[in-house]
Amino acid sequence: MKIGFIGVGIMGKPMAKNLMKAGYRLVVYDINKEPVKELVTLGAEEGYSPKDVAERTDVIITMLPDSPQVKEVILGKDGVLEGAKKGSVIIDMSSINPAVSKEIAKKAEEKGIEFLDAPVSGGEPKAIDGTLSIMVGGKKEVLDRCYDILSKMGTSITLCGDVGSGNITKLANQIIVALNIAAMSEALVLATKAGVDPEVVYKAIRGGLAGSVVLDAKAPKILARDFNPGFKIDLHIKDLNNAMATAQEVGIPLFLTSQVMGILQSLKIDGKGLSDHSAIIQFYEKLAQIEVKKKD
Repeated sequence: MKIGFIGVGIMGKPMAKNLMKAGYRLVVYDINKEPVKELVTLGAEEGYSPKDVAERTDVIITMLPDSPQVKEVILGKDGVLEGAKKGSVIIDMSSINPAVSKEIAKKAEEKGIEFLDAPVSGGEPKAIDGTLSIMVGGKKEVLDRCYDILSKMGTSITLCGDVGSGNITKLANQIIVALNIAAMSEALVLATKAGVDPEVVYKAIRGGLAGSVVLDAKAPKILARDFNPGFKIDLHIKDLNNAMATAQEVGIPLFLTSQVMGILQSLKIDGKGLSDHSAIIQFYEKLAQIEVKKKD
């Protein structure tokens, strides 16, 4: 089986590498040619358009920034649907609006092409080591057909329901992650301002009820003042926008999500949109006029 992989950026490139390590043959495409060249040196074939990738493969994976890019790549001119064969499978692993996933699935079905929305959680570190959490929306039989492929990129693969359910689950995930980082930020700024070593606070609470994967992933980065992106603030803004749009569609309020969105937007205005979302703490540090870091 030959797999197409479209979108080989921060997340997509290590995911593609893990598929290649597992023995899959890949045709890769991205508007940025540098990661494509790197993957070609490792044995991948270069694709020259989404249509070209689809014509040469049986399963096409997309890993793109947001809904407009996914629609353009799959539904647009020289897009995946122009090249995909009947019986092919498109797996969109981007985090997008669930309504767009449903729209694409409907148009794919009209051409006899299967579609899964399968967004991921875990950021760049888990993309690199192949331990992503993958949330899937679509038919069980299609997931079963592609399970081995997904298992080379993630260790938790869950069928959440029909198409769109994967992205709804991802939005729920992103709400929880954002609120966790904000809560951690408030706590560590409080401790620092009160004169307690924030690293000691982190080590003291990580084994208790306040401990979490988010705390263990992000507190060390903050203490080391490392805000290089594993997951960019700009992308988290995108996800929370999609969450709030979905909440409006189903008629529920998202009070805390709205508050964290304001924090993220403030950081973006301050020029931190490309920073890791752990930089949420810098919003609180600015107000408290203090910096959370390891003691010298």
